[in-house]
Amino acid sequence: MTATKITVTDRKFGARAFPPSVAVPTATERLSRADRVALGKDVREATPLQAHGEFQPGASRDPVGLLLGQAESRVPELVPIRHGRMLVSPFTYYRGAALPMAADLAVTPTSGLWVQLCGDAHLSNFGAFASPERQLVFDVNDFDETLPGPFEWDVKRLAASLAVAGRDNDFSDKDRRKIVLAAAGGYRKAMHDFALQPLLDVWYAHLDIEEAVGEFRSQIKAKRFQQAEGLLAKAHTHDSTQALGKLTTVVDGRRRILSDPPTIVPVEEVFSDVQADALYELIGTVLGKYRRTLQSDRRHLLNQFTLIQMARKVVGVGSVGTRAWIALLDAGDGVEPLFLQAKEAQPSVLVDYAGRSRYKNQGERVVAGQHLMQAESDIFLGWTHATGADGVDRDFYVRQLRDWKFSAPIEMMRPSGMLLYAQLCGWTLARAHARSGDRIALAAYLGSSKRFDHAIADFAETYADQNEDDFTALQTAVKEGRAEATTDI
Repeated sequence: MTATKITVTDRKFGARAFPPSVAVPTATERLSRADRVALGKDVREATPLQAHGEFQPGASRDPVGLLLGQAESRVPELVPIRHGRMLVSPFTYYRGAALPMAADLAVTPTSGLWVQLCGDAHLSNFGAFASPERQLVFDVNDFDETLPGPFEWDVKRLAASLAVAGRDNDFSDKDRRKIVLAAAGGYRKAMHDFALQPLLDVWYAHLDIEEAVGEFRSQIKAKRFQQAEGLLAKAHTHDSTQALGKLTTVVDGRRRILSDPPTIVPVEEVFSDVQADALYELIGTVLGKYRRTLQSDRRHLLNQFTLIQMARKVVGVGSVGTRAWIALLDAGDGVEPLFLQAKEAQPSVLVDYAGRSRYKNQGERVVAGQHLMQAESDIFLGWTHATGADGVDRDFYVRQLRDWKFSAPIEMMRPSGMLLYAQLCGWTLARAHARSGDRIALAAYLGSSKRFDHAIADFAETYADQNEDDFTALQTAVKEGRAEATTDI
């Protein structure tokens, strides 16, 4: 069988036009495998693999201005905390600077091979958590910025994060490059493997983290392996029962969430001028809307729980200032807890560069993207919207606060450990992209050589330089009074 040459009209996406001689098929088109391979090769001619190593900052770029623009829609008293957390190190700055990087990625050479993007695929946004079958699985675990877009934007976000984190950990240039090559190579090789598998096999594929660590045992020193096993064992204790002991106390016979401003503040303290009865009536209505987004069996399960109390919680780095709430529920006499987290979902940082979401509710956008990219998702994952005390209608997504959740201690990693972790992240990101994109065209585009790997490694180091300049720019903005920063530690 001979593959047909695919030529179509020019197609716009994001801030750039895709080369007119090549096009990405629509969801309704069904090409043969040979045609999909031909598509990937045609794309490679239009956007060579080496082009992904390029980054040239625009003369008008203003990362601090973009960050200050985000502050306008956030809780004013929490914005300085966000800036303070970002200024701990260049890596924490990078974690909070998804929007400036989205603007930068939009002007880099692009493949036009679209997938469902995480939108913020830095290495700390991968981690382990409990599957519905109660296995500890490893996956992407943050989808606030998810949106369809060119696959390489996620790969570059991951790769640059490894370079930045490696610098923070004082790794050598050689070690950092090996780590980034491991991530890019892991992504490329995994995509080739997925291209050969039936689609259902790709859909069901997942990474059992305990099994994966066991496979790496021969490559890890005994002491480091024992430490890894200890961290995984600890992850099994990160659940609602553990959170109950850490986040609550008993007052006059009633379980109450501990107040620890500004990190955790009970809702009654946040809205002290509103009657508690009226407040919880509103919260009940909001939770009712959320329940309707769950499938029927999970809705039945949630109906067995009664709301006890809610509190505002400051989470993450880049998310600080968006509205996040934790809800304590119980199905027994104070001994069967469930902690849910409702987090505000604002438009993705990619929206100005990759187009608007098909979902009107930003919480639904997050949930849909998570279901599409994750092999296993939280059984309580859903969305809702609520009108705040200021009269503004906001979207939220809801999930469990803790369910065996575990994030790798990046600052404690040695080069060998980060290299193995980079491989896991590369495989996981490829699997997520293979579920939503054309894995066969992607594999054909990436090819079997290491040209893509080295291009991504070149980009990562160049962008790590830019990140250090941007970190300094935010420091200067704080010193000059353009931005405010404080610490909550």
